[in-house]
Amino acid sequence: MKRFWSWAAIAFGAIYFLLPLIGTIEFSLRMRRGEYSLDAYASVLADPNFRATFGYSVVMALLTILLGVLIVVPTAYWVRLRLPRLRPVIEFITLLPLVIPAIVVVFGYIRLYNTSSVLPLTGTATGTNILLLCGYAMLALPYMYRAVDTGLSTLDVRALTEAAQSLGAGWVGIIGRLILPNVLGAVMSGAFLSFAIVIGEFTMAALLNRPAFGPYMQLLGANRAYEPAALAVIAFGVTWGCMGLLQLISRLLGVRKTAT
Repeated sequence: MKRFWSWAAIAFGAIYFLLPLIGTIEFSLRMRRGEYSLDAYASVLADPNFRATFGYSVVMALLTILLGVLIVVPTAYWVRLRLPRLRPVIEFITLLPLVIPAIVVVFGYIRLYNTSSVLPLTGTATGTNILLLCGYAMLALPYMYRAVDTGLSTLDVRALTEAAQSLGAGWVGIIGRLILPNVLGAVMSGAFLSFAIVIGEFTMAALLNRPAFGPYMQLLGANRAYEPAALAVIAFGVTWGCMGLLQLISRLLGVRKTAT
């Protein structure tokens, strides 16, 4: 009986997620009346704005993952090693991005870093990109931190640190060559979620006037019928392809670590 309900739950979940995707694919093929065609896909792929915005968002996603790892891994490690009493405080801070709307954060950015402020980051494209990158890292913080913290919970951090220090390792070496490889699977879990968040994010990119994929999808959806469905399918496939590539890289790194 338990097996029946388990398979029933799996089937319900598959139907819930797959039916909308199947419906979107079917609708995207109806651009030509009376027959199925790939005209909508050809139209999207021929649009230079699609390549530019998706490429921009992929780069920002990778930079967000890198920034998140540089911030979260040392912080979570140090909290577990030296500051265990502050764990509730750190966890509360990492939950704030889920409570504070993104529109509030981005208006704060615009207010603090406009051209009349001491640090006019919004006055240049590079500065605005840095602001957007920080905003993306903040949105991904709850997921990255919890993934890394869960990975660290499976390790005896204190024993590993003492062993590494007894062999003469410094803090950078301990984190980079000992802690990070052991929580790489957890880091990749957080990276998947961070990647998905950045690819679909709209509010921050739109208000900071950056050529990201989220605003492009919204603009296309407001003016076209079949192309947005095709764009959604393409984005789904490419996003999952990028995630699969990240997973492959993590496995290759894991195999290399095991071999050495």
